Amino acid sequence: MTPPVHLPGPAGPWDAVAANLERDGSAVVSATWGEWLTAAFSNPGLRRLLGRDWQRYRRTGDAATRYRFVTSRMVVKYTAAAVLKTDPAELDLAYKIGGRPYIRGFDQIDVSLSHADDLIVAGVSRTGRIGVDTEPAGRRMSFELLHGQMCTPAEQAELKHMSQDRQTFELLRLWTLKEAYTKALGQGLRLGFTQFGFGLESGDLIAPDGSPASRGEWSFETHPVLGGRYLVSVACHDTGLDAARDTAVHTMLDEGFMGAVEAGLAGG
Repeated sequence: MTPPVHLPGPAGPWDAVAANLERDGSAVVSATWGEWLTAAFSNPGLRRLLGRDWQRYRRTGDAATRYRFVTSRMVVKYTAAAVLKTDPAELDLAYKIGGRPYIRGFDQIDVSLSHADDLIVAGVSRTGRIGVDTEPAGRRMSFELLHGQMCTPAEQAELKHMSQDRQTFELLRLWTLKEAYTKALGQGLRLGFTQFGFGLESGDLIAPDGSPASRGEWSFETHPVLGGRYLVSVACHDTGLDAARDTAVHTMLDEGFMGAVEAGLAGG
């Protein structure tokens, strides 16, 4: 995986997103809601673009929350549309129990969304599940207060020997990694953070006792964005499918199958 591609607006750069997707099978983008707000307000087709989210957008009373909501949905839809090579307004963004987003009718890709303050992060994958999470880099986390709620014994053993500054940074990194992983699984906070961990040096998924908990099918990364103001962590699952396969809406169906359907329809 490569660092998130920054999107200052609906114009992209989508070529960078496409390059990451072709190479890795996944891509992560970042944006700020302030950058996308003008595009949202000037879009005459905003209601159609938001679809079933339109009423939620209209009912949101707090202005900052409403702006973040509309722009975050635009970022997700435009990113998915770039992958599927279709119009963002044609996509139906829906939500599973727990709030995990998905594109209805297009299970060849997986999407994830996170935001903090003015930052919006979206991830898309065609190799399996993806989860993204972001937090302000300056968020202070106390090892003494939190280690029993979010750290495995193996993580605690590594953390307690670190300097306070390193400890604070690693706690925040662990938090975002665990959020990203549970989002990818569709579990959110329902999966206790002490039930799995990460090697602080290796970055690998580990069991509470420190033994390996993955055989390489998961990859995890953390990146600073917006000049280091935020940390973004990504969890990506590889099902073993071809990362280079075509996901375009108009080409993803088998030509032979489509030909048979068309012939059947023509024949009445």
